[in-house]
Amino acid sequence: MVLPTDTVYGIGADAFDADAVAALLAAKGRGRQMPPPVLVPDVRTLDGLATEVSDDARALVEAFWPGGFTIILAAQPSLHWDLGETHGTVALRMPDHPAALALLRRTGPLAVSSANRTGSPAALEVAEAVEQLGDPVACYLDGGTAPGGVASTIVDATGAHLRVVRAGAIGLDRLREVAPVLDVDEPAPGAGAEADEEPAG
Repeated sequence: MVLPTDTVYGIGADAFDADAVAALLAAKGRGRQMPPPVLVPDVRTLDGLATEVSDDARALVEAFWPGGFTIILAAQPSLHWDLGETHGTVALRMPDHPAALALLRRTGPLAVSSANRTGSPAALEVAEAVEQLGDPVACYLDGGTAPGGVASTIVDATGAHLRVVRAGAIGLDRLREVAPVLDVDEPAPGAGAEADEEPAG
């Protein structure tokens, strides 16, 4: 289904239904190497889905959830889901949108990616999502214009240093007011450039 969020419209599926997640990726024209993030209804969901959450990572979540902030963490190994080639990680976000949160409270965690064909602009209106995605999506939830218009900022918290892997709604300066976060290509302190893994969504 397509749903409104505080950033852009998203296409969502039950995060624990592998067939539904595969259909989501197919509708977008994406492969398993680009797994979707997971939207959650509450900060308390964090520890049920992720493990090894550092104090700095938790501080960022507390500061920017709900909102346009996605964090990549190590996934709980006991979870039975298949989001694609995640390499044991999961990208989590709590959106700041009443319709999205109401839906998530009913459904539980949803795998959600921007409601557009890969390579096309993200949909800010439900009609734009319909035009790009069409019939493969079973349900479109119209929440008016997406208020943010910019995709979420993604921070990878699985390495030795927190690092931005996609700039977005939350600027680097705001992140650094809460925790030490490296920019996309910024070398790690005292170590030169380090090889970070690709983001999980």
